[in-house]
Amino acid sequence: MHNDDVAGYGKLKLLASTVWNRAAARRLRETIRANGVEIVHFHNTFPLMSPAVYYAAHREGAAVVQTLHNFRLLCPGANFFREGRVCEKCLGKSVPLAGAIHKCYRGSAAASAATVAMLTTHRAMGTWNNAVDAYITPTHFAREKFIAGGIPADKIFAKPNFVEPDPGLRAGGGGYAIFVGRLSHEKGLDTLLAAWDHCRDVLPLKIVGDGPLAEQVKSAVAKNSAIEWLGRRAMNEVFDLIGAAELLIFPSECYETFGRTAVEAFACGTPVIASGHGAPADVVDDGRTGLLFKPSDSADLAAKVRQLIADRALHAKMRGEVRREYEAKYTGERNYELLMSIYQTARARRLSHASACDSHWHRAVPDVVPRYSEGSRTPIASEIPRSTSG
Repeated sequence: MHNDDVAGYGKLKLLASTVWNRAAARRLRETIRANGVEIVHFHNTFPLMSPAVYYAAHREGAAVVQTLHNFRLLCPGANFFREGRVCEKCLGKSVPLAGAIHKCYRGSAAASAATVAMLTTHRAMGTWNNAVDAYITPTHFAREKFIAGGIPADKIFAKPNFVEPDPGLRAGGGGYAIFVGRLSHEKGLDTLLAAWDHCRDVLPLKIVGDGPLAEQVKSAVAKNSAIEWLGRRAMNEVFDLIGAAELLIFPSECYETFGRTAVEAFACGTPVIASGHGAPADVVDDGRTGLLFKPSDSADLAAKVRQLIADRALHAKMRGEVRREYEAKYTGERNYELLMSIYQTARARRLSHASACDSHWHRAVPDVVPRYSEGSRTPIASEIPRSTSG
């Protein structure tokens, strides 16, 4: 399924599908049954699959693993960022009403209301606590946020993303700093451009990427000869650019859930200067693999750039440290080991709690959701579960 399909949905159909998509659940059950699937690993069920697919997997005996690439279960906007600043109004709320009021999902009142309805319904049903056997977060910071939001701590495993194939240690020495990412407010472009008003005499800045602030970047390039915008580039060229850079800037003003560009820099042997909050602060070890600056503080970012460029001994030491960090945590081989361990835990939990989970499904799923007999798409009225919780 693809989010572009949302355009073909009316408001009521979108609401219904976001909360509970019976067709998606039925198709998944058929796929699991036909292939003898033991584990279903979800990366995104929003908005069209809906959490109904978790229950579908459990009904067929499969374990459910969900990677949390964003904060959607806690924040209708998914990133704890609104109107240019961090916002946690919906964190821990049974009804994240602020998300609907502020149209936090794509600026749409209808889509935001559907998102809030989905989150409210499934929190009340106990879906997040009972219908998923294991959650994966890319950082410990993200894990702590989900625990604060009510997800059981024993079900959340911190497993970072990885860089594969290994781009290899690069030589550096290019004499410039680099930013790679989406050109948007939440990625810290305003802070980055303002910082380079103070850094133009230190070293040039290359910006790789595209996005809504493209015109602002063009304007900055016209005013500041130390800034160069390269637009979108192929991944192999991006690695060459990162590997030759003196340092990579990761100035995100939102929390993020990971820092892939930082890890790509580690793989190439390039130190990182990052925002001192959220996932960036979890990935970058201040003083060892890079430096952290105060989020949204362009003067502090400029100061950290000056500090690292001036201290060549520290810079040289960091180049070795970041490569060791990559080899220890972010290779494909290490990630495979972690993922298989999580799968084994999820599968063991599913097998040991299968009867309890099935019993919960009977109690939690509302009357409007029919179950299906084996090999049939016809609802069996006598098997429609009855809510006992009101």
